[in-house]
Amino acid sequence: MAARIETAARLGRIPDEWDSDATRRNHGTILQILVDARKDNKVTTVPTLVYLSREKRPEHHHHFKAGAMNALIRVSSKITCGRIILNLDCDMYSNNSKSARDIAFVQFPQCFENLTKNDLYGSMMRVGYDVEFNGLDGNGGPLYIGTGCFHRRDVICGRKYGEVEVEEEEEEYEDVSETEMIKALASCTYEENSQWGKEMGVKYGCPVEDVITGLEIKCRGWKSAYLNPKIKLLSHRRWSEGDFQVLLSEYSPVWYGQGKIGLGLILGYCCYCLWAPSSVPVLVYSVLTSLCLFKGIPLFPKVWSWWFIPFGYVTVAANAYSLAEFLWCGGTLRGWWNEQRMWLYRRTSSFLFGFIDTIKKKLGVSESAFVITAKVAEEEAAERYEKEVMEFGVESPMFLLLGTLGMLNLFCFVAAVMRLVLTSREAGGDIQTMGLQFVITGVLVVINWPLYEGMLLRRDKGKMPMTVTVKSFVLALSACTCVAFL
Repeated sequence: MAARIETAARLGRIPDEWDSDATRRNHGTILQILVDARKDNKVTTVPTLVYLSREKRPEHHHHFKAGAMNALIRVSSKITCGRIILNLDCDMYSNNSKSARDIAFVQFPQCFENLTKNDLYGSMMRVGYDVEFNGLDGNGGPLYIGTGCFHRRDVICGRKYGEVEVEEEEEEYEDVSETEMIKALASCTYEENSQWGKEMGVKYGCPVEDVITGLEIKCRGWKSAYLNPKIKLLSHRRWSEGDFQVLLSEYSPVWYGQGKIGLGLILGYCCYCLWAPSSVPVLVYSVLTSLCLFKGIPLFPKVWSWWFIPFGYVTVAANAYSLAEFLWCGGTLRGWWNEQRMWLYRRTSSFLFGFIDTIKKKLGVSESAFVITAKVAEEEAAERYEKEVMEFGVESPMFLLLGTLGMLNLFCFVAAVMRLVLTSREAGGDIQTMGLQFVITGVLVVINWPLYEGMLLRRDKGKMPMTVTVKSFVLALSACTCVAFL
């Protein structure tokens, strides 16, 4: 196959079988059976290997990943019809290909091999996979997360729990005509006026087609299981937006799951469905605390007041529990600190944008966009990642928002410290009056240190673009100026 590609590239032409005018969004079905274990019984180490690129036409919605999954389900049913389907993303692989013989409907964690020791971007999701998914496992099973999942073919094709299982008859091998017949299953018009994407296959109409598909399967009476073997990013905006759309859709676990799945599992789904709306209180809390400190307005009781105890207890207990949980999952202290930073950044950037996009879609202003995340990185960026240096480098509304919030926290904290040093108690600078606000704003400043480095100190290609830095500085300064004159 590699030789044929190289030959075509060298000659500058392709075989007549393929359309020379084809583009990535406008082409016919491409189906090649590269290794056929059905025909050659001597092939034992390599199973049947098929390359499929379904038909795409501009006038037909291809439903992104869900459409690709459904085309693969139909095509594979005519070639091998294996009873167990393993779904993996293009940048993942199975480290035990024989495990499918012992399991049925099981979700594995999404693990990565090239992370730094302290997980700079908090992408491993240790607590989610080691704690939360195990909790869901005791309430009917974890979410289907789109990769690393073994499916029973009959279940994903619509079979309800308790229905009699229909044995698939093994079809005899046909040569050339078989391939041509199967191509029709991957055409862009095959699903018209059918139940594919509704009652069969992966569900359509939501950026997180995996979550909504898993929920619908459980509402048909099935359970899933979670297996986390010992050997083993933009994405967050799509996840939060899609999960919030699930909450507002006809498949919301709140009403669709009533009477079909347990309360514990409903609450488990809601934890993820509320990712996007959780951005609003986090944003308001981080901004309001800093601005009130800047203005000298206390939000909490005095440090030595009895009323301060509940606030202090919640602050200490929540962070202590979070740290203990993270260390129990095999993380490091610095890794936990990085996780807290990314927790804040996600809720004040990607989750917030996902929340806004969902509201705009519900109001009919815009449609959700499926953004494909990059799978490769430049060599210099990879080196910076190995050194655990955060990567910015490009202009983005998310970076502008993070930069503005970071500078706002810094300005407010510096102004409050100066007032505390230079003015009297009556001027609002009493540390006892606003002690917790000093702590919260100070933590926000410290947690934003990599952001300040990228904006003000670094000179490499991964630094924050100057335009973003200037805009953030101006916006933060303008906000402080407006508050000062209120």
